[in-house]
Amino acid sequence: MNNQKIAEAFSRLSTPLVFDACLRLGLSPRVAPLGIRPISVGAHVAGWALPVQHYGSVDIFLEAMRIAKRGDVLVIDNGQRRDEGCVGDLTALEARAWGLAGIVVWGCHRDTAELVRIGFPVFSYGAYPSGPQRLDPRDPEALESARFGAFRVQCQDVVLADDDGVLFIPGESAGELLTIAQTIQETERRQANQIQAGRTLCEQLRLAEYLAKRSADPNYSFRKHLRSIGGAIEE
Repeated sequence: MNNQKIAEAFSRLSTPLVFDACLRLGLSPRVAPLGIRPISVGAHVAGWALPVQHYGSVDIFLEAMRIAKRGDVLVIDNGQRRDEGCVGDLTALEARAWGLAGIVVWGCHRDTAELVRIGFPVFSYGAYPSGPQRLDPRDPEALESARFGAFRVQCQDVVLADDDGVLFIPGESAGELLTIAQTIQETERRQANQIQAGRTLCEQLRLAEYLAKRSADPNYSFRKHLRSIGGAIEE
């Protein structure tokens, strides 16, 4: 899938839905560690990852943008540092000029007011007024991968980000995952409409039947039950 198709498909979905799709497909979801937030509420980003390892100088971002495809998402590994804001308004403006879809930072940003005014999607772990005051040795793979928590993100990955957080999925599975997520969404919407029409979720999901089966077989899980009846609530 190209970036346009990924963005179009995800525009109608959410990271929780895709997370549930990962579970249904048997994949281990890679989720950005707790605490990452969009600078502006409502940001919704999807695209192939453009990984970069920050070492104290903005030129690494500019170099990455020169090799980017339109719609890529800049994924910055800044080691989750809280003592510097490694991206600000100029980086966001430049990313937008190159046609990127957004920026995701394992670290902090600065220039919050300007970033809000610009409106370019940036996800980070908070604001810090100081820019980098260091210049570390550059990793030879600085443009090939970016660590994000306990895992690495590469250009073969797809980034999905919204108000609930940031999810990284394998690019070769993106199409299938987004299709499954859409099916889950349709099921949940149908269930929500029925609740509003007066039919409780317990009734829809045949809870009494599940409890009876679980009583007879303690290994009978609710997820197995949901799959058997075509319901959805937790994946």
